[in-house]
Amino acid sequence: MAKVHYVTEEGLQRLRAELEQMKNVERPAISRQIAEARDKGDLSENAEYDAAKDAQGLLEMKISKLENMVATARVLDESRIDLSQVQILTKVKIKNVATKAIMEYTLVTETEANIKEGKLAVGTPIAQALLGKKKGEVVEVQVPSGIIKFEILNISK
Repeated sequence: MAKVHYVTEEGLQRLRAELEQMKNVERPAISRQIAEARDKGDLSENAEYDAAKDAQGLLEMKISKLENMVATARVLDESRIDLSQVQILTKVKIKNVATKAIMEYTLVTETEANIKEGKLAVGTPIAQALLGKKKGEVVEVQVPSGIIKFEILNISK
């Protein structure tokens, strides 16, 4: 059985758009490159042809992977989020106990993670330590440089 990929509605739309881009824009462009390289003659010594065929293989692999992700995607219901504890799709405000630095992250699936947007993948050590915890709790996170303590200040949508 295929692995289920949990995504938000926004994440699923992004995956579908990326898949359409690959199928309708990038695939025809690579086909044209292959045709142009083929028209140049001897294929045994044609580096352009080899490069285009390699690019085509990589693109087809990416398309196949995205098609699988879209087919096995399950949209998370944001209306059923319990704000009494940290879970996927919750926004959590935390304070580093040692440095007093305050950070805010939304816990999302691996495919939607983007630290610049404050979206932290649930598989990261910080997110794993926060999952299931409540406001006011202090969690310890094991990182390569040691243990960091975070206090959960707030949980919201």
